[in-house]
Amino acid sequence: MLNKIIHANIYTPDKLLPDQTIEIKDGKIHAIYPTRGNEKKDTTFFDAQDMIITPGLMDIHTHGGMGADAMDAQQNSLNQMSTFLANHGVTSFLATTMTAEENSIDAALSTIRESHLSLPGATLVGAHIEGPYINITYKGAQNPAYFRPPQEQEYRRWIETGIVKMVTIAPEIEGMDEFIQYCIYNDVEIAIGHSNASYDQVMHAADLGARHATHLFNGMLGLHHREPGTVGGILSEPRISAHIIVDGVHLHPAIVDLVVRLKGADKTILISDAMRAAGLADGRYDLGGQEVTVVDGEARIANGSLAGSTLTLERALKNVMQFCHMDLIQALPMVTRNPAKALHLADCKGFIREGFDADLTIFNRELEVQATMVQGKWVYKKS
Repeated sequence: MLNKIIHANIYTPDKLLPDQTIEIKDGKIHAIYPTRGNEKKDTTFFDAQDMIITPGLMDIHTHGGMGADAMDAQQNSLNQMSTFLANHGVTSFLATTMTAEENSIDAALSTIRESHLSLPGATLVGAHIEGPYINITYKGAQNPAYFRPPQEQEYRRWIETGIVKMVTIAPEIEGMDEFIQYCIYNDVEIAIGHSNASYDQVMHAADLGARHATHLFNGMLGLHHREPGTVGGILSEPRISAHIIVDGVHLHPAIVDLVVRLKGADKTILISDAMRAAGLADGRYDLGGQEVTVVDGEARIANGSLAGSTLTLERALKNVMQFCHMDLIQALPMVTRNPAKALHLADCKGFIREGFDADLTIFNRELEVQATMVQGKWVYKKS
């Protein structure tokens, strides 16, 4: 039996197709055509009149939500994350680890590998390792007790799991060239973050294959007119995509606008960097073994450093539209097409096209999530 979404206003994301029918079969988009009155009776309908249909949102940097964290190394925590993300329009995500001792990261990766095909909501497409190969000068909320240079035995074990899709590193750390080259050879993306790298070191990392910047401006050497630093290198290097946290806290709205103008919307990816307090009330929580206090939705450790966020990706989308004076067609690729391309999934995700995964987010006109479909199955419908 076919599933059909009728009267859909589709953002592909590159263009608007009004009043369309989407046929879904075997988890894929089977056909797209203008809605007509003679639909077959052997179908299940979802009437999307006055709604907006987009490719499913993709969050490639999230630590947790609803009390769960990827570092819990528990199936139930990943279930909670998957459900929470789906409730906010996300259909695919990278579970992101923290700087920790070897055994803790190994356990998290093992659970991600064992669980990624059986989650109830958003699809877990892999792991993003943030640290421990980063610079203590820009530690942020990462635990400095576990910082270390690349350890070949350790990182080979990570990559051999087959589940690691991205690693955040500081390119200036000794031994990093060999690690970057090993990752690139094994189709693992390299992101620059928590880094004190000079402009030249950023350029060198890009030459080796680094193509991403983790939470640009946050946790890295800033821009100076005589030393462009990490930020200057990232902004000026066209091969590097900028990942930004658009919650109005991590970056001033004018900086968000500046980044999008300089990098272009096609080289900007919105991330949540959410921690376990996302979706919950203010209070005290744990992140990477450190106590985090959340006040008015802002998560900070004892020294005042920001500790991830409580952001959801659909709020980031609305924020970037407001901060950058963009319409939905201009902004939507930053949470759909661009992350799909970053993870080499643009042949099946990030677009609404025939033959692609039926990963869809349904919004009302106010861009509030009404329903989420993952591989042809409804995983969330607003009551």
